[in-house]
Amino acid sequence: MKAIIKIFGVFVLALSLSPEAIGQCESWEDSPKKEEAENAHVIYRGHYKAKEYDQAFESWKIAYEIAPTADGKRSSHYVDGVEIYKNLLKNATDDATKKEYKAAILRLYDEAIACYESRGIELKCSSDSCYNAKIAQMKGRKGSDMYYSVNSLYSDNLAVLKDAILTGGNASEYVVFDPAARITVYQFQKELISKEEAREIYENLESIAEHNIENHEYSSYYEQAWNSAKGQFAQIERDIFDCEFFKNKLRPEYEADPDNPEVIKKVLAILKGQGCEPGDAMYDELDGKWKKYAAVENARIQAEFEANNPAVMANKLYKEGNYQGAVAKYQEAINSETDPEKKASYLFSTASIEGRKLKNYNEARKLAREAASLKSGWGRPYMLIGDLYATSARNCGDSWNQRLAILAAIDKYNYAKSLDPEVASEASDKVAKYAGSMPSQEEGFMRKMKKGDTATVGCWIGEKVKVRFK
Repeated sequence: MKAIIKIFGVFVLALSLSPEAIGQCESWEDSPKKEEAENAHVIYRGHYKAKEYDQAFESWKIAYEIAPTADGKRSSHYVDGVEIYKNLLKNATDDATKKEYKAAILRLYDEAIACYESRGIELKCSSDSCYNAKIAQMKGRKGSDMYYSVNSLYSDNLAVLKDAILTGGNASEYVVFDPAARITVYQFQKELISKEEAREIYENLESIAEHNIENHEYSSYYEQAWNSAKGQFAQIERDIFDCEFFKNKLRPEYEADPDNPEVIKKVLAILKGQGCEPGDAMYDELDGKWKKYAAVENARIQAEFEANNPAVMANKLYKEGNYQGAVAKYQEAINSETDPEKKASYLFSTASIEGRKLKNYNEARKLAREAASLKSGWGRPYMLIGDLYATSARNCGDSWNQRLAILAAIDKYNYAKSLDPEVASEASDKVAKYAGSMPSQEEGFMRKMKKGDTATVGCWIGEKVKVRFK
């Protein structure tokens, strides 16, 4: 209960800040309450340094109301007040209280800014640049707190951050980087700001970062903040920047490893996507290197592929008319293949080349039979044997033996048809085609052969057939 009363008491004090205190830049130097203000200052600062913000609040309020600028040479009452209210805000539970604390944070920033702008706070350095740096500092911290603590509207928040950057230039603090980058990216993605505005914010931050990384005592903080900001902008950089930006961005990566094909490929692809064209020196250099590498690499890949896929190479050689080479490659595929159906396919292709192209009929028949043995119900190998018998019939001796060869071919077509419905129609067509070339009864009579007798086909065929006549 005491804790609840304590927080409520703080809230009451917050509401009781007098309107007269707002916007004033009075110090305790000429105040009749100087001693009270100084004592309150010492007390609250002790609690403040110990991060006892609740205990600090009452004394801070007294010091702030009497002398917002303390001794007239500092903004600590404003800045400390902001930190006190931020702590109270973290612990607040109801919306009304949160709203009041947020308003107090923004008001204190605005008062500090107004006092610097009016020179109501005396600085050791009285030049405009010194005051502008302080003003920018207050605006930048206000913008940061608007994002992280107050959760202001992004449009209002971005306006404050842009104002801070414009005012401070290279004197801007690193705290502006992250919120400015995050809000800019979001606003652009929602089409609430143009790519020109987004690019301008990026370029301003980049300029500030480069200067302070080189010159500021907190250069590491600027570097870290800028790297984080760039990480945010990476989400939209391809939408807001052109070729020149990406050349500058990617050049260090490329020059660090100029012969790495992966780097070359990546950089070239991005440059192409961002509108870089032939004729640009960097583009042409990358493009030339990539084409040279690609030619060598493609040849290597093709050679590797062909070595690992002899059947593909065999087909390629066949189309080129290199039948001996195709047979050799198919033999490699046959020797390495374990799948029966694939092996059967390679055997059949080899048989076809041996018989149709190289006229090695015995070898072709042997391979066709081997192919058929590996794939049940496959009629295509027997169709091939039939074709070989039919096409070589003219070279099988006299007319009688030539016609016996046709019978052997017809037997193979019929057998293929009986095995495989897929070749049935083709087989029937071929049987019909060669029916007129069967032996005549007169030829059979002259050789004392009648229908149903067995005869042996001559030449390379050497098969027995049942004699029948056309």
